[in-house]
Amino acid sequence: MDYFLVSFFLIQYTRTSLQTAVNMPQWDKTLLFARYTSIGLIVSYYVSDEGAWFAWLWHAFLIWLVYTLYRNEAFRPLRSLVQSVIPFVVISILNDFTEAVFPDFYKKYDDFLGIAKSFAFVLCFVIWFYARKQQKALLLEREERIREERESKAQKESLEYLVNERTRELTQQKEELQKAIEELKSTQTQLIQSEKMASLGELTAGIAHEIQNPLNFVNNFSEVSVELCTELEEEIEKVSLPDEDRDYIKGIIADLSQNQQKITHHGRRADSIVKGMLQHSRASSGEKEPVDINVLADEYMRLAYHGLRAKDKEFNAALTTDFDGTIGKVKVLPQDLGRVFLNLFTNAFYAVAEKKRKLAANGGETDYRPEVKISTKKFDNTLYIRVTDNGTGIPEHVKAKIFQPFFTTKPTGQGTGLGLSMSYDIVTNAHGGTLDVESVPGESTVFKISLPVT
Repeated sequence: MDYFLVSFFLIQYTRTSLQTAVNMPQWDKTLLFARYTSIGLIVSYYVSDEGAWFAWLWHAFLIWLVYTLYRNEAFRPLRSLVQSVIPFVVISILNDFTEAVFPDFYKKYDDFLGIAKSFAFVLCFVIWFYARKQQKALLLEREERIREERESKAQKESLEYLVNERTRELTQQKEELQKAIEELKSTQTQLIQSEKMASLGELTAGIAHEIQNPLNFVNNFSEVSVELCTELEEEIEKVSLPDEDRDYIKGIIADLSQNQQKITHHGRRADSIVKGMLQHSRASSGEKEPVDINVLADEYMRLAYHGLRAKDKEFNAALTTDFDGTIGKVKVLPQDLGRVFLNLFTNAFYAVAEKKRKLAANGGETDYRPEVKISTKKFDNTLYIRVTDNGTGIPEHVKAKIFQPFFTTKPTGQGTGLGLSMSYDIVTNAHGGTLDVESVPGESTVFKISLPVT
């Protein structure tokens, strides 16, 4: 009976501790076979009249079981437990061997051998009991550790945003320090270049101002010329002419009218560029005022959305806001910062509309839902603003030029290339902040504004 108890509990403890049915299904089949074998042996022992030789079957079975569990790496966590069975197996074999070979010696020391065997048998279960107790303690400790990890996960997530921003700021400061060292080596050259750029800015503003007046004349007279062509075409209808001459003259008038319309179109394009140049070169002289940034951002977000809706009635997009209600009022230049918001939102809505148009033209995703999101967060005297869209994204080679004046990826007539350049100037120079962009081409774009709050 003691053989059966040792083998049966050893098998069951192994299956339970290591969860062999889930983690080691092949070994679980072997252990199940061993369990049924032990049951078969104990049944045969009580059924058979000759029970003496069954002890050697038990010895062979236990030796095989201990060897299998001890030698295989899959059972390494239970190796110390398997070792506790070895004294019982050795003493049992020695006891039966002595009884068979040296019966006189066995009769003389039968009591001592029995005590040793009983002690080894009890030792197995004592060790198993403490092992089981230790396993439960470890399980409780692991559950406690998991609970603590879950509690700390919330804190880690709340600090993750700060860590990313701090890392970005430290990286930026490092780059600025390295750049400052390089600039110190060529101070005189940079001062000269700065003077040249300042003079060029003034010259650009002056040229733009001077161009605006003759450009207005071009636009006005081209529009008048289109009207005159229409009137001329009407007057020809009143004069009797051969059909061939009439058609010839109408063709000339139509070509002339088309040319005037092109002049009008490109004149308006040039006019928008000139106005953008003047606006970009204008130095803001306004004073900062306390403004609710959340209200300002929401207002310009909806203004940009309805502006695009006025041009394209079929356009729709989800407007998502994630405002920090603890920001309160912040001193900024509301008109200038509003212009920044308008430029960023206009670009975001254009990106999602363009992506939807391309998907529809290529027969792509029909469940695409355009979305533009604005989020604000105030932390450590810094205001963080994020404008996110799930539009076309910005390729890596374009990101390097995105804030340069006159650079645009929009078709002719839809962008001057000065919106982001002006926004960058307002954020960095007028407010002493930063304006960065992160993008995954074809998936999303995030414009990140950081403003110091005093």
